[in-house]
Amino acid sequence: MGTDRRLPLFQRFLPRRGSDHPDPAGPDSDAVIVAAPRRSRSSFLDLKFAKLDAGRLRRRGFPEAIFAPGKSLEQIIALARLLRRRRQPVFVTRLQPEQAGSLCEALPWLTYFPEARIAAAVPGRRSVGRTGRWRALVVTAGTGDIPAAEEAAATLELSRVPVRRLYDVGVAGLDRLLAHRRWIARAEVIVVAAGMDGALVSVVAGLARAPVIAVPTSIGYGASYRGIAALLTMLNSCSPGVALVNIDNGFGAGVLAAQILRAR
Repeated sequence: MGTDRRLPLFQRFLPRRGSDHPDPAGPDSDAVIVAAPRRSRSSFLDLKFAKLDAGRLRRRGFPEAIFAPGKSLEQIIALARLLRRRRQPVFVTRLQPEQAGSLCEALPWLTYFPEARIAAAVPGRRSVGRTGRWRALVVTAGTGDIPAAEEAAATLELSRVPVRRLYDVGVAGLDRLLAHRRWIARAEVIVVAAGMDGALVSVVAGLARAPVIAVPTSIGYGASYRGIAALLTMLNSCSPGVALVNIDNGFGAGVLAAQILRAR
């Protein structure tokens, strides 16, 4: 099926109305796990243990992600296979390495990104790489913030948005950030992940023309309260044009950044 780049995010991969796509991975020996999910007029599929929002891709331009914590391996496999059968992108987030090995063995068409803790399969995806023309800048205050930043960066790259990474440039050594002011000025959207005091967000937003998405992380000593201190700092930023997601929510920041770019 051809693609239309004017469509937002992943909507170009929606199946044509009335079409019936077989499972590209072939028949499943344990298909009873996802056998005949009940359809509803609300466009979700009822698997009893979960109600898969199959209409989210058409409605919002981004598919429902499978949040791995709290789900069994069998449940994740069932949800991923069902999305795959419907020719939708598959995102499994917060997937730990020990679970990722078993999942990718069962579903070899998935690719695991260990730094981002994401397993994904996107129809027709081409790698955008880490060089050449980029649009989104992902920044961290410290090395400990990289997992949240990589979750955002991988989400953007899987959405076909080229990314430039700028890590470990926190305010304790401000010259590290200022050495890359051209990158900040060039970016079309910026994601900043920071723990501890979270002050980096206000500094970046004060230098940038682009919208800034703040990701407070749970990195820090006792009074950082696992990211609450950074969250409150970012929420009270005196630099306008800052959007804030939840603590460690790199995936949400990546989706928002991609939506901002696709709306242009």
